Amino acid sequence: MFVIAGLGNPGLRYAGTRHNVGFGAIDELAERCRISVDTEKHKALIGKGVIEGQRVILVKPQTFMNLSGESIRQVMDYYKLSPEELLVIYDDINLDVGRLRIREKGSAGGHNGMKNIIARLGTDQFARIRIGVGAKPPRMDLADYVLGRFPEEELPLVREGLSEAVRAAVMIVGGQMAAAMNQFNGKKKEQE
Repeated sequence: MFVIAGLGNPGLRYAGTRHNVGFGAIDELAERCRISVDTEKHKALIGKGVIEGQRVILVKPQTFMNLSGESIRQVMDYYKLSPEELLVIYDDINLDVGRLRIREKGSAGGHNGMKNIIARLGTDQFARIRIGVGAKPPRMDLADYVLGRFPEEELPLVREGLSEAVRAAVMIVGGQMAAAMNQFNGKKKEQE
């Protein structure tokens, strides 16, 4: 079994914000794989299905970003899963809009949602897909930036990034982590 968790903040107020690209990736993955993510359980919206012959649980924590680990820890404990059976998808301000960075493990890199997950699980030994949302402008508050929406001209890059994150997640669930890293890491986006 594999848990794929996308990070974000619940509620319409945060829909479409930079901080919610993880939710966007889960929504796209759910649609592509015909999995309904509508069951409220473990402080999250979850959906169960099969991807690449592997049973999966798609998770959108409803605890707000900085407490994402509460929900993910409940899911992992309930299904008695190891960190190697977890994939987290989330936003990264250190990557250009729509660009991906896939890793098998690693630090939180300053991301509060990931800090909480690592603290709750007691390890950073789990896979992650970071989706670039671009660097915040100088003198702008970080919270205002990540809770803001993408400008119209960046939306094609965001959509492409989400689509690639979904393809990468499918590859990872299918046991192709190295291939996903080779295919998607560092791939430069062309703004049209």
